[in-house]
Amino acid sequence: MQKALMYFALGTVVSFLINYFFISSENIALDIYYAFAFGSAWGIAYYLDTPNFTLPKKLILSFVAMGVLVLIGALIFNLELAIPSILKFSMVFVAYYMIASFKETKSLRK
Repeated sequence: MQKALMYFALGTVVSFLINYFFISSENIALDIYYAFAFGSAWGIAYYLDTPNFTLPKKLILSFVAMGVLVLIGALIFNLELAIPSILKFSMVFVAYYMIASFKETKSLRK
């Protein structure tokens, strides 16, 4: 759990710094929200990367996380600005498992 939180924190900070210094949407709250979505994806992907979770459980939990992100984004901003958080989340989530698939253990934890 601690490493999952570390992945979440590092993903959030790195994503925010890249967005803030290189992309600069001129909306700091939106940059923080997108960074939170990015970090959440890394943290949740790492947390679910165990044999304890079956593939259907992983999919359900990732969809629940995306739903929560959209709900938070729609409440704070609007639905149009919340949708890109799903794209960021799903791209990171898929990238994590794609990278893991190249390893013999099919996990980045081992």
